[in-house]
Amino acid sequence: MKLSDLSGRKIGICVSGGLDSKTVSKRLMDEGLDIICFTADLAQPDEDDINNIPKKMAPCGVKTIIVDLKDEMAQGCFDVIKANAQYDGGYWNTTGLARAITVKGLVAAMKLEGCNVLSHGATGRGNDQMRFERYTAVIDPDMDVFAPWRDETLLKQFPGRTEMANYLSQFNIPAVIGMKKKYSTDANLAGLSHEAEDLESLETPCTIVNPTMGVWPMDAPDKIEKITLRFEKGYCVAIDERKMPPLAVMSEANNRAGRNGIGMKNALENRIIGTKSRGVYEAPGMELLGYGVQQIYQAVFDRRSLTIYKLMSQFISDQIYDGRYFDPSTCAARAAIDCLAEKAMGTITIDMYKGNLHFNKLTDCPASIYNEADSSMEAPKEASNGFNPASAQGYADILKVEAVALAKAGQIQK
Repeated sequence: MKLSDLSGRKIGICVSGGLDSKTVSKRLMDEGLDIICFTADLAQPDEDDINNIPKKMAPCGVKTIIVDLKDEMAQGCFDVIKANAQYDGGYWNTTGLARAITVKGLVAAMKLEGCNVLSHGATGRGNDQMRFERYTAVIDPDMDVFAPWRDETLLKQFPGRTEMANYLSQFNIPAVIGMKKKYSTDANLAGLSHEAEDLESLETPCTIVNPTMGVWPMDAPDKIEKITLRFEKGYCVAIDERKMPPLAVMSEANNRAGRNGIGMKNALENRIIGTKSRGVYEAPGMELLGYGVQQIYQAVFDRRSLTIYKLMSQFISDQIYDGRYFDPSTCAARAAIDCLAEKAMGTITIDMYKGNLHFNKLTDCPASIYNEADSSMEAPKEASNGFNPASAQGYADILKVEAVALAKAGQIQK
């Protein structure tokens, strides 16, 4: 949609309270349009008080509704951890997940207010524009989308932040340009993504980022911190024997892992639109819980289950990145993960030390197929019910048949 197409529509604007949000909101009001602003509470760690956003937007003369999505975001984190859905470079796609949760929650809130157009602040260069548009389309095909920073009229009027600030100053609306930042940040309960500005150069070290959720490993305490996680059906349900709901688990995991320098990643990712981008990512709780559930899976999954799990994991990761979290194929893949994780129960104790996670012990894992007697390289003290080393000769003879045939046929590269 274009600015000229908005007449007679009611527009819900996704806002953060910053310069862009104020500029777009005031500018649309200048057009005499019917607008209302919305912001999602995703337990953003960089937001001291989410209630400050409506206060920041108030001078623009707009109403701003806060939509509480903290529990939905926590459950989303749990589902992604269960699937180990990491993207390029092994980082947790925190922003991609947040867009799915945000759009679903905000579209529902906008519809309650009678809005029939969603306006987002994503630029025309990145992934988020595609995510906002596709999620809006699949959640409510009747809801149109307006992208201000792809609109020729607005781009011409506001080529930069100075022009935005000058425009707002005409109405005595506070607008601080501030010093040029070294990078931009997007945050939610799952973690933070830092990109752009100085980080666009591959000669810039990732350590220019000042972590919000924790510290770099070199700044973490010089001592081991133990943590015990209880998993049921692939979900962490307790920390150090204290049962908690997902939101509390995520908050505790973020705090504990963050202070030990866990979950800092640098990655070059392949964008939806075909370009590559560089990011530095924080996701301490996701990294800790993800490591924990993987230890359970290693004990429970047979080799073929692990193979299909990895395939589904990669597929779900790509789908989240591409804005396809609610697609039928994603739901099918998640159902497969649910089936595989049905017996993933156990208590794992982990040592955290300066950015590293180390296995300490695994207990209370009834579905484990690990048998110490079968696996031992020593003669078992007790007879094994499942494995007799002498029987391996027959299996070796069977494998040899194929090996000999390939060799005699000249198919082996020597």
